[in-house]
Formats: sequence, structure tokens, C-alpha cells
Amino acid sequence: MFNQENLYKSGFNCHLKYLALKEEAKANDIINKLHDKGQLNFMSITQIKNRITRKSNYDSFYKYGESLAEDLKVSQRFGTARSYKGIVSILKTFTKGKDVKFNELNYDFIKKFERYHLAKGNSINSLSVYLRAIKAIYNKGIKAGLVEKEAYPFANYSIRQTPTEKRALKIEEIRKIMELELPKDIVLFRYRNYFICSFLLYGMNFTDMCYLKLENIVDGRIKFRRRKTSKLYDIKITEQLAQILEIYLHGKKKSDYIFPVIKRENPELQEREISWERQRYNRGLKTIGELCGIEQKLTTYVSRHSFATQAMLNNVPLQAISAMLGHSKLNTTQIYLKSLPTTILDDYNQQLISAI
Repeated sequence: MFNQENLYKSGFNCHLKYLALKEEAKANDIINKLHDKGQLNFMSITQIKNRITRKSNYDSFYKYGESLAEDLKVSQRFGTARSYKGIVSILKTFTKGKDVKFNELNYDFIKKFERYHLAKGNSINSLSVYLRAIKAIYNKGIKAGLVEKEAYPFANYSIRQTPTEKRALKIEEIRKIMELELPKDIVLFRYRNYFICSFLLYGMNFTDMCYLKLENIVDGRIKFRRRKTSKLYDIKITEQLAQILEIYLHGKKKSDYIFPVIKRENPELQEREISWERQRYNRGLKTIGELCGIEQKLTTYVSRHSFATQAMLNNVPLQAISAMLGHSKLNTTQIYLKSLPTTILDDYNQQLISAI
């Protein structure tokens, strides 16, 4: 007698077996690929399992980028988190809200985004910033096993960047800023002090300066780790630096910040306070430059570049300059020094001609 229920069960079991065999074949394929790439022996059982089950699978490049941003916030790396969220937002505008999968973010996609960006009158350097953020997210996706390395869209695409204008000031211009007479009750007085302190603190960047506390002053020295690289600053407080620091030390505890920038406890809000003050500081520097008759555009980075250049011109070895700037690699320092002032090149040329 025909038993429809048994037939249904038999068919269902066959389908389950088919699905199981299909998943097993897929798992074997993943394991074989890991073996061929020489990665299998360096992975834990949990990592292999996650790779097979795609436990942390994000097909969407957007969702993965946003998840990385949230993780970075937990690690208090708010700057990089903003960069990742920012590029995802920009790409969403580019694709008119359409989601983008990892396999869709290919070479052609990058070229179309480049044309879109430049057609709006934006610069090559701003495009470079965005593409580096895309590249960073994609590389993390490869490491997480979300996409194959062979799909990497930057294998045949070079991120371009145009050289920025020279930022280093002459020592006479640094002296003009230092000696500029300003009333103590206006904000320009504080911004001038920020600039000179940065120069006297080995070109310390503005964010690191904002996080300096009185407890970082030990035995007449500033001892502080760079937030970006964890490299240790250990700087003797010179007479000029001591005169400026003294203005901001009165009535404060060891745990207080030296400069009046950070006022809140929440780390994310602290980053916003620094960002807002940096914008005001840059506007103030423009006015300071005009008061000093300096044609070079002044920004928070000019003091750092000026320190590096002046150190080089005073025959400080490259390795020492790198250590003073808190760089992890010498080639990073060389970027700061790639544009020698033309007057120095003229002097070198004159020395060669005189030797003839």
C-alpha cells in the first residue's frame, strides 16, 4: 500500500543528506585552501571553525566597516573610528544607499569612486585619505577570512598623493612668534603658547599636548607616551618651556591636565573637545601669522615640521630626530624632511661651485 508519509520522510532525509554533503564539501574546500596557502598549521581549532562556519561573516563591506568602528571606540581609538565611519558614509552616498558586498568592492568600483570624487572638484590628497581607509578595512576583512586575498582591489591600483606645500618655518619666524606681544586675557595668547610649547617639546602633536597632566612632569622633565605609537617622550624642561608651563600650573593637582582643553571625563567627549579646540587653534594661528608678517600658512602641524627641519639644519642625526618626533620608523621621519628649504639647496650649490 502506498504510504505517502513514509515517502515524504524518505525524501526529506535524502535532502538532509545532500545538504550535509554539500556543507562537508564546502568545509573541505576551505581547509584545503588554508593548507595550500600554508596557513592551516598556524591556526587554532576555533579559528578554523569560525572560518568554516563564517561565524563573524560580514558580506557587507559597510556593516563590517561600521562594526570595526564600534570596536575601535571601545579601544578608545576614536580618530580611526571616525575615519572608518566617515568612509562608509561617503561610499553610501556614492552608491545612493545601495549596500556593497566585499566581492563588489573591486578595481572597477575603486576607479568609479575615484572619477566620482575628482569630478566634484575634490583633491587627490583627500581621495588618498578615503582610499587608505577603504584599504585598511579591506585588509582587516582579508585577515578575518571574510574575503579571499586574491580579490584584493588594490593589487593593481596605486593610491596617489600630491606633495603638500612646505610647512617648515625659518628660525627667525619661530622667534617672531615667540616674541609677539599679546595680552594674556585673549585666546591668541594661549594659541601662541600652544605653538611654541609644541616646538619646544620636540614638535609634540596637539592631541598629545592636550593629554599632558601635571603628573607627567617628573624631576624637571616631561615624561609621556605618544598616544599614536606608545613611544616615550622624555624631554628636559628648558627655561623657555618652563616660563610658558608656569602659566598653566597654578592651583592644579597632579591628576589635572596642564592645558585648558579637556574638561570632561568621557573619552569620546574628550576627543571632541580636542577636535573643536584644534579648529579654533588653527583659525587663531592664521591671525598670529598675519600679526608676525609670516606668509607661510600656520597650522598645528607647522610647529612639528619646523622642529624636524630645524633639527636637521643644525646637524642633528636622522636617528635622533626620529626618536625626538616619536616615530617608529625612519622613513616616517624622512617624509617630514623630504623638502629642504631652497635657500639651503642654494648654499650647497654655492659650496660645490666654490670648490671648482
